[in-house]
Amino acid sequence: MTINEIQDELIEDFAFFTDWMEKYEYIIQLGKEVPLIDERYKTDEYIIKGCQSKVWLFPEIKDGKVYFKADSDAIITKGLVSLMVKVLSGHTAKEIVDTDLYFVDQIGLKEHLSPTRANGLLSMIKQMKLYALALQAKT
Repeated sequence: MTINEIQDELIEDFAFFTDWMEKYEYIIQLGKEVPLIDERYKTDEYIIKGCQSKVWLFPEIKDGKVYFKADSDAIITKGLVSLMVKVLSGHTAKEIVDTDLYFVDQIGLKEHLSPTRANGLLSMIKQMKLYALALQAKT
Protein backbone atom coordinates (compact mmCIF):
# COMPACT_ATOMS: atom_id res chain seq x y z
CA MET A 1 0.00 0.00 0.00
CA THR A 2 1.12 3.55 -0.66
CA ILE A 3 1.42 6.09 2.13
CA ASN A 4 -1.72 7.85 0.87
CA GLU A 5 -3.67 4.58 0.76
CA ILE A 6 -2.71 3.89 4.38
CA GLN A 7 -3.71 7.44 5.36
CA ASP A 8 -7.07 7.05 3.59
CA GLU A 9 -7.65 3.76 5.40
CA LEU A 10 -6.94 5.40 8.76
CA ILE A 11 -9.33 8.25 7.94
CA GLU A 12 -12.02 5.64 7.24
CA ASP A 13 -11.18 3.76 10.45
CA PHE A 14 -11.46 6.92 12.55
CA ALA A 15 -14.73 7.94 10.86
CA PHE A 16 -16.27 4.74 12.24
CA PHE A 17 -16.01 6.06 15.81
CA THR A 18 -18.61 8.51 17.05
CA ASP A 19 -16.71 10.26 19.85
CA TRP A 20 -13.15 10.99 20.86
CA MET A 21 -13.12 8.57 23.79
CA GLU A 22 -13.58 5.74 21.26
CA LYS A 23 -10.89 7.23 19.06
CA TYR A 24 -8.48 7.43 21.99
CA GLU A 25 -9.21 3.77 22.79
CA TYR A 26 -8.40 2.92 19.17
CA ILE A 27 -5.13 4.90 19.38
CA ILE A 28 -4.24 3.02 22.59
CA GLN A 29 -5.02 -0.29 20.85
CA LEU A 30 -2.74 0.67 17.94
CA GLY A 31 0.00 1.34 20.47
CA LYS A 32 -0.18 -2.30 21.52
CA GLU A 33 0.50 -3.34 17.92
CA VAL A 34 3.57 -1.17 17.21
CA PRO A 35 6.74 -3.09 16.28
CA LEU A 36 8.63 -2.65 19.54
CA ILE A 37 12.11 -1.25 19.62
CA ASP A 38 14.80 -3.56 20.97
CA GLU A 39 15.74 -2.65 24.55
CA ARG A 40 19.32 -1.90 23.46
CA TYR A 41 18.01 1.05 21.41
CA LYS A 42 16.16 2.63 24.33
CA THR A 43 18.93 5.16 24.70
CA ASP A 44 19.23 8.93 24.43
CA GLU A 45 20.44 8.49 20.85
CA TYR A 46 17.01 7.21 19.78
CA ILE A 47 14.80 9.30 22.03
CA ILE A 48 12.60 11.88 20.30
CA LYS A 49 13.30 15.35 21.59
CA GLY A 50 10.24 17.55 22.05
CA CYS A 51 7.95 14.87 23.48
CA GLN A 52 6.77 15.24 27.06
CA SER A 53 6.77 11.45 27.42
CA LYS A 54 9.72 9.29 26.54
CA VAL A 55 9.48 8.06 22.96
CA TRP A 56 12.16 5.97 21.31
CA LEU A 57 12.31 5.51 17.56
CA PHE A 58 14.70 3.22 15.72
CA PRO A 59 15.02 3.37 11.93
CA GLU A 60 16.57 0.79 9.66
CA ILE A 61 16.76 0.35 5.92
CA LYS A 62 16.02 -2.98 4.26
CA ASP A 63 15.83 -3.50 0.52
CA GLY A 64 15.73 0.24 -0.10
CA LYS A 65 12.84 0.86 2.30
CA VAL A 66 12.84 2.48 5.74
CA TYR A 67 11.33 0.58 8.66
CA PHE A 68 10.66 2.02 12.09
CA LYS A 69 10.33 0.41 15.49
CA ALA A 70 9.22 2.43 18.47
CA ASP A 71 8.12 2.50 22.09
CA SER A 72 6.94 5.01 24.67
CA ASP A 73 6.41 5.10 28.40
CA ALA A 74 2.90 6.60 27.94
CA ILE A 75 -0.02 4.73 26.37
CA ILE A 76 -1.49 7.58 24.29
CA THR A 77 1.94 8.60 23.05
CA LYS A 78 2.74 4.99 22.20
CA GLY A 79 -0.46 4.95 20.13
CA LEU A 80 0.51 8.17 18.37
CA VAL A 81 3.94 6.88 17.42
CA SER A 82 2.28 3.65 16.32
CA LEU A 83 0.07 5.64 13.93
CA MET A 84 3.14 7.26 12.41
CA VAL A 85 4.99 3.94 12.14
CA LYS A 86 1.93 2.38 10.48
CA VAL A 87 1.83 5.14 7.86
CA LEU A 88 5.53 5.68 7.15
CA SER A 89 7.26 2.35 7.78
CA GLY A 90 8.03 0.20 4.74
CA HIS A 91 8.41 3.03 2.25
CA THR A 92 11.39 4.61 0.53
CA ALA A 93 13.15 7.52 2.18
CA LYS A 94 12.05 9.78 -0.68
CA GLU A 95 8.40 8.81 -0.22
CA ILE A 96 8.64 9.50 3.53
CA VAL A 97 10.36 12.87 3.10
CA ASP A 98 8.01 14.02 0.32
CA THR A 99 4.72 12.89 1.86
CA ASP A 100 2.01 15.19 3.12
CA LEU A 101 0.58 13.62 6.27
CA TYR A 102 -2.94 14.93 5.69
CA PHE A 103 -4.60 12.24 7.82
CA VAL A 104 -3.48 14.00 11.02
CA ASP A 105 -5.73 16.98 10.26
CA GLN A 106 -8.52 14.99 8.62
CA ILE A 107 -9.09 12.76 11.65
CA GLY A 108 -9.01 15.82 13.92
CA LEU A 109 -6.00 14.65 15.85
CA LYS A 110 -4.24 17.99 16.35
CA GLU A 111 -7.32 19.69 17.75
CA HIS A 112 -8.00 16.88 20.22
CA LEU A 113 -4.48 16.61 21.61
CA SER A 114 -3.09 18.69 24.43
CA PRO A 115 -0.55 21.28 23.23
CA THR A 116 2.33 19.19 24.59
CA ARG A 117 1.10 16.02 22.85
CA ALA A 118 0.53 17.95 19.60
CA ASN A 119 4.12 19.26 19.81
CA GLY A 120 5.29 15.72 20.50
CA LEU A 121 3.47 14.45 17.42
CA LEU A 122 5.14 17.11 15.28
CA SER A 123 8.50 16.10 16.78
CA MET A 124 7.82 12.45 15.86
CA ILE A 125 7.01 13.38 12.27
CA LYS A 126 10.06 15.63 11.99
CA GLN A 127 12.35 12.94 13.43
CA MET A 128 11.01 10.23 11.12
CA LYS A 129 11.59 12.45 8.09
CA LEU A 130 15.09 13.35 9.33
CA TYR A 131 15.94 9.66 9.81
CA ALA A 132 14.67 8.95 6.27
CA LEU A 133 16.85 11.76 4.88
CA ALA A 134 19.91 10.47 6.75
CA LEU A 135 19.36 6.90 5.60
CA GLN A 136 18.81 8.11 2.03
CA ALA A 137 22.11 9.99 2.14
CA LYS A 138 23.93 6.85 3.31
CA THR A 139 22.68 4.74 0.40
